[in-house]
Amino acid sequence: MAVADFVGACRRVNLAAQLAWHDVLARYRGSVLGPFWITISMGAMVLGIGVLYARLFKFPLDDFLPFVAVSIVLWGTISSVINEGCDTFVAAGGILRQTALPMFIFPMRLMIRALINMGHHLIIIVAVLIWDRQTTLPGALLSLAALLVVLINIAWVGTLAGIISARFRDVPQIVAAGMQFAMFMTPVFWKPEQVGARHVLLEVNPFYYMFDAVRGPLLDEPMNPKTWPLLATMAVLGWLLTFAVFTGTRRRIVHYL
Repeated sequence: MAVADFVGACRRVNLAAQLAWHDVLARYRGSVLGPFWITISMGAMVLGIGVLYARLFKFPLDDFLPFVAVSIVLWGTISSVINEGCDTFVAAGGILRQTALPMFIFPMRLMIRALINMGHHLIIIVAVLIWDRQTTLPGALLSLAALLVVLINIAWVGTLAGIISARFRDVPQIVAAGMQFAMFMTPVFWKPEQVGARHVLLEVNPFYYMFDAVRGPLLDEPMNPKTWPLLATMAVLGWLLTFAVFTGTRRRIVHYL
């Protein structure tokens, strides 16, 4: 039944896309610029942090600003999927109690909504990279492939968080606090070489490898040889774990809500 649920959701991915698009429209109804307000605020953050931290850390601005731009946009996508993933099934409780829709539609809805929002933020990265003029086409393509692997990884994290949060309502607060802590422990506003390539903050931090895979090729920086094997392993094991938990709790999720 769990496999049938997943297959059924894949067949109705258009419904997930419509729900995700409705979420975006509902959130910005009545606004002139809509999601671009987040783009403007994030662009201001990128510019402010890039200029200030480049001065504090004594990095060249044309080297540090692209680093910060890619980092902040990527972290915004990762954190939004994981944090909002906690409410995936809780927010859809009314629909789930009244219909027999496949439950995997709602994690798909989460990911499509994140992709829509990230599409608005990519304007910042494109603008900074055009200004920097260091990105190559092979590097950009490899970075896009890495982004796909990152999305596959955060998708299972968001789905698993949603299943657990449906049962234990304290989990969203714990996840939000953990993500805030992880933001400062991950090289988002600082460079990995500032703490050393083998520092514990990097070696045991899964987010570091996500950033390394996406940011390295895009900015023509050397990648950690562990990055791709670890991300691939995380994706396979993570989805096996998530699907096992979903199989065991599928019938009870509606009762949790």
